[in-house]
Amino acid sequence: MHATEHYIGRHKTELDTPALLIDLDKMEANIQKMADYFATVNANLRPHVKTHKTPIIAHKQIAAGAIGVTCAKLGEAETVIHAGIRDVLIANQIVGTQKIARLVNLAKHSDIMVAVDDAQNIQDLSEAASTKGVMIRILVEINIGMNRCGVEPREPALALAQQVTKSPNLKFEGLMGYEGHLITQNGKYYRENNTRLAMLSLFSTADHLMNNGIEVSILSGGGTGTYDITGSIPEITEIQAGSYVFMDANYRGVQGVGDKFDCALTVLSTVVSCPAPDRIIVDAGMKVLTKEFGIPQPIDYPELEMVELSEEHGKMQVSNGDIPLKPGDIPLKPGDKLEILPTHCCTTVNLHDKYYGIRDEIVESVWYITARGSSQ
Repeated sequence: MHATEHYIGRHKTELDTPALLIDLDKMEANIQKMADYFATVNANLRPHVKTHKTPIIAHKQIAAGAIGVTCAKLGEAETVIHAGIRDVLIANQIVGTQKIARLVNLAKHSDIMVAVDDAQNIQDLSEAASTKGVMIRILVEINIGMNRCGVEPREPALALAQQVTKSPNLKFEGLMGYEGHLITQNGKYYRENNTRLAMLSLFSTADHLMNNGIEVSILSGGGTGTYDITGSIPEITEIQAGSYVFMDANYRGVQGVGDKFDCALTVLSTVVSCPAPDRIIVDAGMKVLTKEFGIPQPIDYPELEMVELSEEHGKMQVSNGDIPLKPGDIPLKPGDKLEILPTHCCTTVNLHDKYYGIRDEIVESVWYITARGSSQ
């Protein structure tokens, strides 16, 4: 028995802290809501593993209707493939001798697909796949406005697609374009209009390829913030949404998204000090919570505001309006537990070794985050 399994069957407040909690009912409802949506449109769901990094959750998503999964890194792909998932997209460029060797080895056990945006990389992938005797599926990534990875639309993309079609042991499948710069823009009309404009670069490139005799089977993109915008476009075949499975405070504020999915992920913490009437210190700092989208806040205590995170501590301010606080007015004391809502679920998960699955306040399961730290 793992050291943490003795918590199963206990109330969540008996957990040692800090602890990463999943409300299983909310997570499963999120998975089902997204699956229900994709049952109504042409596009398929290929959820992103980078959010949860855990095979059992990926299997739940596939059981609900997803066609496979998306990964950010080879390490994530290795984890889910070793857990029996075959249809895997690495929505990233795999470059260099070591990583390409790992990629072609994975192709012996899966239907792996990878993004490319460089001619030399295509040649390297082809040579390695030919030597190994495997087939690698290829998406040419297009820059549709995020200005990160991706070749420019139309002619540059055509040149790469033509190279892929002529390269031994590579199979050209289609195009990928990620509108990540738009997914959390608030105001659904603004986000929808800009997303559709960005996707025009992807569609015009697909038309250009088909006019030059290259079949485009897959058009892949999308995220949680645009799942029902990009997903409703008939030409799109796959959506790579990930954060919907847990949600977070950042997505909760996105109009048209935050009201459709529940926040299922929290960090349980313990009050370790109440050194002043207006100050509470908890044992959750930057080593268990991330703050690139703002400082995470406690739930169920509107009078508390997290104002600072240091390495191991979170400092909360107590507000009582205009009425001065006196000793004893603080709503918590050392030893009390409270939950904190992350502002970014993906990066928070990567700080933890395991989840505690909670149902009806009771610990139902302990799941190890097996792809945690898989940055290679």
